[in-house]
Amino acid sequence: MQLRKFLESHGFYRIPLKRLATGHYLFSAKINSVSGNFILDTGASTSCVGFAESSHFLLISEESIIKAAGAGAVNMETMLSRKNEFNIQGWSLKNMDFVLFDLSHVNEALLQANEDTIHGIIGADFLKERRAVIDYGRNCFYVK
Repeated sequence: MQLRKFLESHGFYRIPLKRLATGHYLFSAKINSVSGNFILDTGASTSCVGFAESSHFLLISEESIIKAAGAGAVNMETMLSRKNEFNIQGWSLKNMDFVLFDLSHVNEALLQANEDTIHGIIGADFLKERRAVIDYGRNCFYVK
């Protein structure tokens, strides 16, 4: 049986991915009914949105004691936005939290590779909670 048929028969939803020149995987989604571009990143512990995109997605943020690190940047200030609606095509989640932090270093790397900038990163917190299965061979992932 094909992976797709098996997963869909068990209630998983298929989401196509676009492989970028940087090797990252991109997909479109909505936060609070506002569209954006996101990278799927198994190495990111938490899902995040850039500070600059906070108002774009109508996020309400609160103070956070978390310090962010990644992609060459360390000890970066963060904020937290709770209970957001997250929608990928026809699949949605009502209470998703995002860490807000400066994604300019990520977007600068994408621009240097002639790729468009992103609004956020979907990380391992989401992937684990939604029992995600990534099919690298077919450039897609599945969530339940």
